[in-house]
Amino acid sequence: MSITQYALNLGLLAWILAANLGTRPAGTRRLLTPLVVVAGVAAGFLTNVPTRGNDLLLEVALAAAGAALGVLAGLLVSVRRRGTEIVTRAGAAYAVLWVIVIGGRIAFAYGAEHWFSLQIGRFSRQHLITGADAWTAAFVLMALAMVVTRVAVTAVRIARVTRRPATSLAAA
Repeated sequence: MSITQYALNLGLLAWILAANLGTRPAGTRRLLTPLVVVAGVAAGFLTNVPTRGNDLLLEVALAAAGAALGVLAGLLVSVRRRGTEIVTRAGAAYAVLWVIVIGGRIAFAYGAEHWFSLQIGRFSRQHLITGADAWTAAFVLMALAMVVTRVAVTAVRIARVTRRPATSLAAA
């Protein structure tokens, strides 16, 4: 992982936390912005997705893990009505999840280069993973799946709150 990629990951973490922590008005722009960013990242990083050997299995597995983490992230964002507007609120648990996920990705990349490169090579050979490009694609797909799934869960929760009349919210 290059210095640029470390900076990109840390910048992404800072942006996610700054954009979501606290109480924020829910709206189309708040849902579409992460999807536009994800589309840009996909275009930049997924130009060559290896599919030989078990590369595709690794990529699907990490994308599925990302989707599961995205569901969790979406559930950690509360959605409620505040007067006439719908707001989202993300707190410490949301922040901790993102720090663990992005920090784990950075730690894995660093470790793969400096601490356990031989073990990653051995694992890759034993499981027919063709190399670093497959690992990179898998982790990028994991990140993309997490963001897209988090946005989808939040959108569904916003739609549910939007459909409920304010009087039923007061009774709940």
